[in-house]
Amino acid sequence: MKQVNIFWFRRDLRLSDNAGLYHALRNNIPVVPVFIFDTEILSGLEDKDDQRVQFIHEAIKKLQHELVALKSTLHVFHGTPKQTFERLLTQYDVQIVYANHDYEPYAIDRDKQIAGLLQTAGKEFKTSKDQVIFEKSEVEKDDGKPYTVFTPYSKKWKSNVNSFFLQSYPTEKYFDNFLSQRPIEIPTLQSLGFEPNVRPVPSVDPSTEVIKHYTKSRDFPGIEGTSRIGVHLRFGTISIRNLATIASSLNETYLNELIWREFYQAILWHFPHVGKGLAFKPAYDHIQWRNNETEFERWCNGETGYPIVDAGMRQLNETGFMHNRVRMVVASFLCKHLLIDWRWGEAYFARRLLDFEFASNNGGWQWAAGSGCDAAPYFRIFNPYLQTKKFDPELTYVKKWVPEFQEFTYPKPIVEHEFARKRCLEVYSAALKSDRL
Repeated sequence: MKQVNIFWFRRDLRLSDNAGLYHALRNNIPVVPVFIFDTEILSGLEDKDDQRVQFIHEAIKKLQHELVALKSTLHVFHGTPKQTFERLLTQYDVQIVYANHDYEPYAIDRDKQIAGLLQTAGKEFKTSKDQVIFEKSEVEKDDGKPYTVFTPYSKKWKSNVNSFFLQSYPTEKYFDNFLSQRPIEIPTLQSLGFEPNVRPVPSVDPSTEVIKHYTKSRDFPGIEGTSRIGVHLRFGTISIRNLATIASSLNETYLNELIWREFYQAILWHFPHVGKGLAFKPAYDHIQWRNNETEFERWCNGETGYPIVDAGMRQLNETGFMHNRVRMVVASFLCKHLLIDWRWGEAYFARRLLDFEFASNNGGWQWAAGSGCDAAPYFRIFNPYLQTKKFDPELTYVKKWVPEFQEFTYPKPIVEHEFARKRCLEVYSAALKSDRL
């Protein structure tokens, strides 16, 4: 059997500036590139036209095209990681399996399993930091404790960062070290049990113009004022080092958004209970949610009678994307106007968002519910009407997604705002008071 190393693509679907791939290629043993359509993950997806699977499939085809041009090929498997590596160990004399770190609960358990399997076989498993600038305990207080408030975290992040952390990995210098092989056919979406989605995937736009004007344009959903780059960070089709370098020189507000992403990754790492369905602040687990299923369904379908909320949900359902300002409004509405458990909304976003990342999604929902670190106080309740007046004054966004909002057919508000606000305050106050008794 031929002696090889393996590089396992996961959330890093690119050849350039890829940390783990760089270390694999520099080893001077031929590298077999591998991707696994993990049935443990795919089996949990409810929609057979899931846009994320299509996005990954397109990225995989692009990778294959680039590898074939280098006279190599991507090995694409459909199964569990354990089954895949058991098979690879019979095909090759594998020395080291390289990959990049993944911090989500399932990924941590998966990687422990694969590391154990390889160790039993006398092989190594080496992973590298790639999807963030700083990870785990790299940004901490001076006393070694983790930050739980964003502003001091971001200040330490910025004081720690330098050209070393932003430097790209020159993988191109070592492309000759891919194992030379004839192309292997990529499985079709249909063979994976999925169908093509007709909805277009947002194109990546890390342009200097979008980032330069981000501070002024980012809060207005009726204009194209954001980069829509979340999905590309989620699956690693763009390098975080490249993006952070651009943001550092052009717009601190945009850079802060990248730092928020890393802050929530750090929270998940240091406080793993948030990854197990628990509130960051335990007192908030005492809230007596109403959890009305009919009202939840109306929220999901964009039929609450609040145009800005309905516009956001319809945009999400149709495109897999929702403007960030609107995400805050619809999340607050579900938790505080309807008193529906934030975990219901978290799960719905996890199903629908093309740019879904566990840490950011959990952090955002707990922020809206008041239960998270550095969260909005429980008594801060977004008024959908005032949010619309401030951020969609011409109703451009509302008219696009809820064109019938002035018609008789449009539903009456599911709940009156002032009534909902008072009810929320009473329920939250009672829960937090009982925790202190």
